[in-house]
Amino acid sequence: MNGFRDDEKKKAVRERFDVLARDRERWQRRNRCYYEDQQRYIRFLVPEGLRVLEVGCGLGDLLASVKPSRGLGLDLSPEMVKQAATRHPEVEFRVADVESVEMDETFDVIILADVVGHLVDVDVTLRRLRRCCAPHTRIIISYYNFLWEPVLKLGETLGLKMPQQHQNWLAPDDLGNLLSLTGYEAVKSERRLLIPVWIPLLSWLANRFLAYLPGFRAGCLCHYLVARAVGVGHDTSGEGSAYSTSVVIPCRNERGNIEPAIRRLPWFGGRQEIIFVDGHSTDGTPEEIRRVMQVYPDRDIKFLVQDGRGKGDAVRKGFAHATGDVLMILDADLTMPPEDLPKFYDAIASGKGEFINGCRLVYPMEGQAMRFLNLLGNKFFSMAFSWLLSQRIKDTLCGTKVLFREDYRRIERGRAYFGDFDPFGDFDLLFGASKLNLKIVEVPIRYQDRTYGTTNIRRFYHGWLLLRMTVFGFFRLKSL
Repeated sequence: MNGFRDDEKKKAVRERFDVLARDRERWQRRNRCYYEDQQRYIRFLVPEGLRVLEVGCGLGDLLASVKPSRGLGLDLSPEMVKQAATRHPEVEFRVADVESVEMDETFDVIILADVVGHLVDVDVTLRRLRRCCAPHTRIIISYYNFLWEPVLKLGETLGLKMPQQHQNWLAPDDLGNLLSLTGYEAVKSERRLLIPVWIPLLSWLANRFLAYLPGFRAGCLCHYLVARAVGVGHDTSGEGSAYSTSVVIPCRNERGNIEPAIRRLPWFGGRQEIIFVDGHSTDGTPEEIRRVMQVYPDRDIKFLVQDGRGKGDAVRKGFAHATGDVLMILDADLTMPPEDLPKFYDAIASGKGEFINGCRLVYPMEGQAMRFLNLLGNKFFSMAFSWLLSQRIKDTLCGTKVLFREDYRRIERGRAYFGDFDPFGDFDLLFGASKLNLKIVEVPIRYQDRTYGTTNIRRFYHGWLLLRMTVFGFFRLKSL
């Protein structure tokens, strides 16, 4: 009986959109502020050249705008699909019911833009789409803020908005719960578009700035969720696969920490290589590295000298020469205990996260491990960057960061979007991971006192640089 009623509902949806198809382009032009913003943000989330599936593709304009290498649009309406195929012959479109269609291929990205309101059973749809997911697949769901329901209904009544007769009005928590129930994990969420019509100056101010501030965010029209399928192609046993690892250790005047780093670094995973990248040390660090390479011939130790200056330059050189499946950064001051690196390995190998960040702000610190002003700065920037990245980040400045080499190569290919702005290397990676919608997970560590040398951090100068990067990140990650 329920199946019969569901079929009747789907038939009504199909017939309604067949009728609306002839005027769809006119409605899109009339509400271009909304559709242009949606395309702009989806293009930010989806790099060009990926395999993309869109459910409820309509005229196909959104799918075509991301320039996929393989694009497939599904829609219940034959008339919508007919027009989409004419408008965008480079993309494939099919008439299909996503709740029952059989799919035998996986995609990098699956988009459900403004479609969950028309689905008869969102749960069944999400479960069906898991068949199209690989570990790296991201599902992007956009939908209206339910607080706007009276305004949107009034717009339809007045002929200002295309009449759609939504069946479901789902709050962000509802969508998050459905994703969890069907085997997905939210990676990040965003709200956009405070004023969905163009009012000179006011719309620009509201949508570029006010929309991202506390209080104003709750009034935005559009809500976006990015999620990944949990347990697809990952070892979830907690032990992880035997991935090979490359541990990159940037060092400058750290002679007394070189041998302790090797002695204290435990074995984990499969093949392990250790790459020291020296930053033009003057205390004999290069000579010490060469000596240690001879003393520990059983360890695969490599030695590089960076070309430029700064930790970021050293990390990039180390990663460029790394051959491991998993890339790790270990600061040569050893304030992050090398003994904790297996925790980072386990987190990424078991699929708990795709970008593993150390966190020094959970456990009590040793007396001089972090000075008071440094601690305040870390707390401020952790709040700022949690807001920027739309993922919780408690400690942005911990030097230990871990990711898969293939994901780093993707960050590297997309680096031109941000430019060469980060002498530390931490935010180049964090921004890049956020742009790729990687799942960021933090591993608490016990931050220890430095036992050799002095810090290379200049608190006020570097604090000013971080503030500049926060502003820069706002315009590259938020105010698009």
